[in-house]
Amino acid sequence: MALHDQTRKTASGDSGGAASRDSSKAASDDSSKAASGESAEIASRLLAWYDAHHRDLPWRIAPRELARGVRPDPYRIWLSEVMLQQTTVEAVKSYFRAFVQKWPDVEALAASPTEDVMKAWAGLGYYSRARNLKACADLVARQGGRFPDTQAALRELPGIGAYTAAAIAAIAFDQPAAVVDGNVERVVSRLFSIATPLSEAKGDIRAYVERMVPATRPGDFAQAMMDLGATICTPRRPRCMLCPLRDDCSATVSGDPEHFPVRLPKAEKPLRRGAAFVAVRADGAILLRKRAEKGLLGGMTEVPTTGWTARIDGATTDAAAPFPGDWRPAGRIGHVFTHFGLELDVFKSVTEGAAPAGHFWSLAHEISGEALPTVMKKVIEAAIPGATKKQRPH
Repeated sequence: MALHDQTRKTASGDSGGAASRDSSKAASDDSSKAASGESAEIASRLLAWYDAHHRDLPWRIAPRELARGVRPDPYRIWLSEVMLQQTTVEAVKSYFRAFVQKWPDVEALAASPTEDVMKAWAGLGYYSRARNLKACADLVARQGGRFPDTQAALRELPGIGAYTAAAIAAIAFDQPAAVVDGNVERVVSRLFSIATPLSEAKGDIRAYVERMVPATRPGDFAQAMMDLGATICTPRRPRCMLCPLRDDCSATVSGDPEHFPVRLPKAEKPLRRGAAFVAVRADGAILLRKRAEKGLLGGMTEVPTTGWTARIDGATTDAAAPFPGDWRPAGRIGHVFTHFGLELDVFKSVTEGAAPAGHFWSLAHEISGEALPTVMKKVIEAAIPGATKKQRPH
């Protein structure tokens, strides 16, 4: 009897649980439908704003042009997205124009020597991107010069990660991809008041974006989110009254949008030290060498320096000069890399003779065209002001 009673109780509980689950599922379905409708409204308002207020960018096809049937060039979208990795739009514009003028398509870029690509990239930073850019161009050119149109296939190409693949798929091929950069993270964090620190909230943010991406115009939606973050929903003093999503924004309602995204305290960057040596001939030529292909500033050109790295200091005196000479102090420069700061004591010497093994003399009018990273331009400018600026040959 007791067993029978227990069995009946369990059955009754299961029946109640099933009803509860059915009720919860119905509520969940209703919630999903509501969220879907809300996401569609957000996308619609954002696209209407974008149609009127989009930025004019050299790689972008404006909405009115898209409406007339003009399609984005995947090569230009890929090139711009690689350049924009960890670099501002304003910094990229002039480099992009120079690249497409010199290499108008992927086949032209693939046919160019790597050294020319590195020289054209000099000053844009994160130089592994330039090496991957050339490797990607080589591969695409070998495969017929056409970029793949899916995120999965794009990620198989050198230098293309999840974000870049999504951006190219959405913007160049109108695929419904969730494109999430720093601007989008900020917009979404504020829109939904995401209290989780940004470093831990990236999955949640992507999920929100995936729900908002519209079936039509996903490329314009991606660019609209970026433009909103860059021009309205800025890190400091966001212009909330001009935002098309202000009525939907939880952070605006709370009155403290700048609180989002929530960030953990940044660890202080270590400071490394070293020395750099600017040897100059009487005719203005400067002694240079090429860095190893792998590692920091790989494949770029530099003046001789001591053995500093991201982890250790190098020597800081003229005792470490590449050859004996009258090395005189020429100041100190500072530079900040992603994970550390660097201070270099600069020494200058006027000398003659053949270049040491592994080095070469670059004539004064050729210096501006060398593949010099910004830190090396700072070094040369400290020793010879104006030397890295473009000069006419004598």
